[in-house]
Amino acid sequence: MGVLAELAFSVSDLARMRFVVSPMWEVGPSMRLMRVGSVHPAHRKWASQVRPRLAAAGLDRGMLAELVPSSGYVPDFLNPAPIGPAPTLEEELARIRATPAGRVRRELDRMAHEQRGLGPLLRSLYADPRGELVRVAEEIETYWELALAPYWPRVREVLDSDIFHRLRQLAEHGAARLFNELHPSVSWDDHALRLAGRPGPLSRRTAGTGLLLIPSAFTGPGLFTRASPPDPPQLAYPARGTGSLWEARPLPRTDALTGVLGRSRTRLLTELDSPASTIELARRTGLSAAGVSQCLTALRDAGLVSAHRVGRRVLYARTSVAEDLCAASAPERP
Repeated sequence: MGVLAELAFSVSDLARMRFVVSPMWEVGPSMRLMRVGSVHPAHRKWASQVRPRLAAAGLDRGMLAELVPSSGYVPDFLNPAPIGPAPTLEEELARIRATPAGRVRRELDRMAHEQRGLGPLLRSLYADPRGELVRVAEEIETYWELALAPYWPRVREVLDSDIFHRLRQLAEHGAARLFNELHPSVSWDDHALRLAGRPGPLSRRTAGTGLLLIPSAFTGPGLFTRASPPDPPQLAYPARGTGSLWEARPLPRTDALTGVLGRSRTRLLTELDSPASTIELARRTGLSAAGVSQCLTALRDAGLVSAHRVGRRVLYARTSVAEDLCAASAPERP
């Protein structure tokens, strides 16, 4: 059963509070979704596409799978406190690889206590943190390419929209309104942030100064915190709009785009509402595989499509620029 934790705020703490978009706060929670028996309805479409890729790559039985169990503690070193407002995955992985061996072992000791032991891959990490962290980073990179990179423009749009909403709320109504509407388990009163149901206590002495607020598309209904002083505490919360993340979007007016891109390229761009391979796109559209490949190359050169290798296949996905283009061309909703 959780406890009611209170995190006191000074003027300095409020001045150091900021919002952050973190790739690793999407990696861990999304991997956990794959580890549980049932996936929340909001993410079933995504999971049905991604799960076979992870199994084919062996990630469902790799070191990352052992580091992110279906429940319980996940080592804090997987979520280094972001330095800037939107660190890249590469920047976060560099900090993970640089985690001191002593910290890795302390956090694995905690995990072993809660999980009643470590799996064989985590025992290897415990024995050789410096060498095995390279392997952890490689698995995370592979997971990112298979599970998140093709969908990142959509996810990032949800995260950015959430931050915009919260900052406007902060500007118009103050920090109390922001915290009180952030999550049902969070409240603000008398210069302190209260977190209901947390696994353990939280204080400024154990959490560091300031606060990082991190919206996430995959945390589910819960709330996650990280406290590793001297870094500021991290609070990851469900982003607004996640429920409609995977819903089919209105098709653009193809006549408007066709005049600019041509019929075949426009058709392919509309088909990429979900990432797909050349063969899949050829089957859906009736175009030849060679023709699809030629069009995708042109769209990629124009910055409208990104490519992500999945084993022997390559998945193509719309970029954020293409998402904006399609949204601008979509018919207005009544």
